[in-house]
Amino acid sequence: MNIDPSSIVYFEWGFVRITATLVFTWVTMAVLTLFCFFATRSLRKAKDLRPSQHLLEAVMEVSGKQIRDIAQQDPEPFLPFVATLFLFIICANVFSIVPGFIAPTGSLNTTIALSLCVFLAVPIFGIGKHGLRDYLREYTKPNPIMLPFNIISEISRTLSLAIRLYGNVMSSTVIIAILLGVIPLLFPVVIQLLGLLTGVIQAYIFAILAIVYIASGIQHKEKTTK
Repeated sequence: MNIDPSSIVYFEWGFVRITATLVFTWVTMAVLTLFCFFATRSLRKAKDLRPSQHLLEAVMEVSGKQIRDIAQQDPEPFLPFVATLFLFIICANVFSIVPGFIAPTGSLNTTIALSLCVFLAVPIFGIGKHGLRDYLREYTKPNPIMLPFNIISEISRTLSLAIRLYGNVMSSTVIIAILLGVIPLLFPVVIQLLGLLTGVIQAYIFAILAIVYIASGIQHKEKTTK
């Protein structure tokens, strides 16, 4: 049994290696891109919304409300990034019900990449709001000796994001595979549904933590400058 989709290699030539993680990441991105293209191709007014446009607007509205409630500021700067993270993770997890589809979020490579996006987004948004010098100065407060500890804190929470998402998706896959061998009929279906629920929850948690990390850096700076 292949636990990590990165262990499934479809093509290899020299240093070029096409794994299941890469293929199904492309598939997920392609489906999302096509869905968003057709949903926004001819936008309609509120009284005549198509189901795809209604769904997309609902996701954007809920995401914006969550960002506003957590960050306590205008969600517009953060909405594209956070909503994209949420949509990618939830689609990658939900598509696993399709026969033959392997969730790319079950690979540590994918979860680390997503966590690195959050890791980079925190200073990008912070520098964009406060400037490079003022943002970097925060790492030396209240004393320059805190610099290595603050850096370690940033790295550790990035790793925790990656491992949390990977662990939950992988554990669900392993449990389903075991139950299919023991009880191959009804019970694995129930576990599959629970796995989908877990996937949705994990997408939500990942997006919320991304908001928290971004907002905490910005708000901390704002408090210290008042």
